[in-house]
Amino acid sequence: MHKPGDVILGGLFEVHYTSVFPALTFTSEPNMLSCQGFDPPGFRHAMTMAFAIDEINKNSNLLPNVTLGYSLYDNCATLVIGFSAALSLVSGQEEKFLLHENCLGTPPVVGIVGDSFSTFSIATSDVIGLFKMPIVSYFATCSCLSDRHKFPSFFRTIPSDAFQVHAMIRILKHFGWTWAGLLVSDDDYGVHVARSFRQALAQSGGSCLAYSEILPWGENSAELRRIVEVMKKSTARVVIVFAHQIHMIQLMEEVIKQNVTGLQWMASEAWTTAAVLQTTRHMPYLSGTLGIAIRRGEIPGLRDFLMKMHPDIYDSNNNGNSMVRQFWEYTFQCRFAPPPSGWLQGGGALCTGQEELANVETEFLDVSNLRPEYNIYKAVYALAYALDDMLRCAPGRGPFSGHSCATLQKLEPWQLMHYLEKVHFTTPFGDEVSFDENGDALPIYDIMNWQWLPDGSTKIQNVGVVKKTALKGEELRLDEDKIFWNSDSKQPVQSVCSVSCPPGTRMARKNGQPACCFDCVRCSERKFSNDTDSLECTSCPEDFWSSPQRDHCVPKKTEFLSYHEPLGICLTTASLLGTFICAVVLGIFTHYRSTPIVRANNSELSFLLLVSLKLCFLCSLLFIGRPRLWTCQLRHAAFGISFVLCVSCILVKTMVVVAVFKASKPGGGTNLKWFGAVQQRGTVLVLTSIQAAICTAWLISSSPVPYKNTQYYNDKIVFECVVGSTIGFAVLLGYIGVLAILSFLLAFLARNLPDNFNEAKLITFSMLIFCAVWVAFVPAYVNSPGKYADAVEVFAILASSFGLLVALFGPKCYIILLKPERNTKKEIIGRGTAKS
Repeated sequence: MHKPGDVILGGLFEVHYTSVFPALTFTSEPNMLSCQGFDPPGFRHAMTMAFAIDEINKNSNLLPNVTLGYSLYDNCATLVIGFSAALSLVSGQEEKFLLHENCLGTPPVVGIVGDSFSTFSIATSDVIGLFKMPIVSYFATCSCLSDRHKFPSFFRTIPSDAFQVHAMIRILKHFGWTWAGLLVSDDDYGVHVARSFRQALAQSGGSCLAYSEILPWGENSAELRRIVEVMKKSTARVVIVFAHQIHMIQLMEEVIKQNVTGLQWMASEAWTTAAVLQTTRHMPYLSGTLGIAIRRGEIPGLRDFLMKMHPDIYDSNNNGNSMVRQFWEYTFQCRFAPPPSGWLQGGGALCTGQEELANVETEFLDVSNLRPEYNIYKAVYALAYALDDMLRCAPGRGPFSGHSCATLQKLEPWQLMHYLEKVHFTTPFGDEVSFDENGDALPIYDIMNWQWLPDGSTKIQNVGVVKKTALKGEELRLDEDKIFWNSDSKQPVQSVCSVSCPPGTRMARKNGQPACCFDCVRCSERKFSNDTDSLECTSCPEDFWSSPQRDHCVPKKTEFLSYHEPLGICLTTASLLGTFICAVVLGIFTHYRSTPIVRANNSELSFLLLVSLKLCFLCSLLFIGRPRLWTCQLRHAAFGISFVLCVSCILVKTMVVVAVFKASKPGGGTNLKWFGAVQQRGTVLVLTSIQAAICTAWLISSSPVPYKNTQYYNDKIVFECVVGSTIGFAVLLGYIGVLAILSFLLAFLARNLPDNFNEAKLITFSMLIFCAVWVAFVPAYVNSPGKYADAVEVFAILASSFGLLVALFGPKCYIILLKPERNTKKEIIGRGTAKS
């Protein structure tokens, strides 16, 4: 088809889907070329370009004073014919047609819209790229065509397969399908898309291919049978097919034969809208298919333009517009006379030209689903806007050498390509059109769903869109409520090699299998994972522990000897009870201070001993409760000083008892001068000061501090006081032990003194209890973890304090309160029966 104009745009379309011809050149004799199988949608594609050019010529704001013409060719779905047509357009060797009444020739072609196949576009662009002539494809999707070094003048208004691949992967991720099969056609389209799909899938992570197969061309039942067997045995329920309509027809025959059901098909744009597959025979298997489709657009006025189609209009200038004549013969099943202009084989009625398109039902007039046509429309307008921008160039401000502008009379194709790279406009449908550095337009796809309605009819429903914008990047929108699923549950199928690992577990790869095949291993103690399909478990912070489900960290329980627990309550009660008893005994001794039994036992030391015992009972309270710096520092110092004060008093009392006994012997009176009241107080003060000095040195050099110990238990923190310096603690205990042993030895030696009330016996017994408690304390303390170490120490303090209190003051209180008749001087100093 030809139409004259100031500037000519070429077009390559598939008006027939097969061909038989003897020569490889286009001539003016159409009977030498035998293109068979007229395709009304393909002819509608060509007429869409004619409509777009007609619309541009009527637009006073776009290319004013310039008339666009066209030269459209049929590639007959054959590479050789499409390639020959493209060469004819670019070289000016296409058939001559009448430009004006007295001028026959071929005006320059500045750009080409086409071709529809990727393989055809690769071959054509390889050559046309040498001429720098822009070619804008509306249907070639191979990602290989984005290579600007190989195809410098190639542009397209359909998205690259690279984006289609990304769109497929986005849908897979949206529905959680991590295990899928891939089928591709055995051509450039299939080979490149398979490579691109594997790379994109590896980069995105989380999904794997269960198998990848190549669908053969032609009849190859054995190979198709093998491929379907692979699909049947695989656990993958999702099958992605990047192939042409003919491949799917052949594949589905084998699928039906083997009755392979329960698959979720995902269709590439090449067969998403294929009506030949939407039959009652195929829909039990293909219903629910999700597909990527070329963006559907609205082209106002296109149907009216098509309705005006008439052979007389397009042949009035004898321009050889044979496409229209073929369409007319195909639609009305007639032929134009005389032969060989008639294209209808086998005779038939003569075409009168009076036939009405409105009276026939033809696919040609169906403009309800304009997809390739919308891309053709955008391609024509892209070339028109580029021409318009070029012609609006201000002299002296142009982009070419010397700031020159291109002119229509001397226009070179590469000059138009410069403007085409920068073109940017918005279609009436609201879509932006521009080209990136690879010649690809901003990609946008519709997402289609094959629906099998209850009445047996089929419908292809638009359920979403996936697109890329300059601002938001890739964007997927799905209306899941509209999707029809071919399953009993009416829910998406599950297609995974391994079920997702829940929080609290991690994925462990299975040897020799893809990354999507794994086992779920529970996180170990003190580790967690709070995401699905975690690769690793994360360690909890030091003060935290993993929950029983291992899906988060919980604070470790802090353990210490508390006032609120039963053990702490018992020890606190015992401590306060001991303090109270000391106070009672002190009150008794104060009240009966003038009685012989109180006076005879060195009342001043007894009072000091009771005060020290009270301090011993009270210091045990410092070991109960949350450890703080001041309690850690004070507890051992108070304990050490209190017990040294207590044991010092006992030691001095023992020494006084021994000295008094010796003084009662002839010549022993001089010993008492060393044990007066001043000497007793001084001795106690000196012995206690030594312990105070030890405690001070210990606190200054290496003070006890609170410490959160995580070594005893995995899930608990033991809050304790570390002693700081072990040597300091050992010296403190050792000093108490030395004084206690010394008191015990002296008292033991004086135990058989002849007094009726011999305090040395009481001291011996009390110190025996004291030493036994603290000897048992050391191994018990060392082997007790956490709060129980504090409990052992408190128990030792209380046991030894109660032992001293009961042993030293129990018998005296018994006599004072219950046997007052024995509280006399005679009874106290009475001698036992001595052997002569």
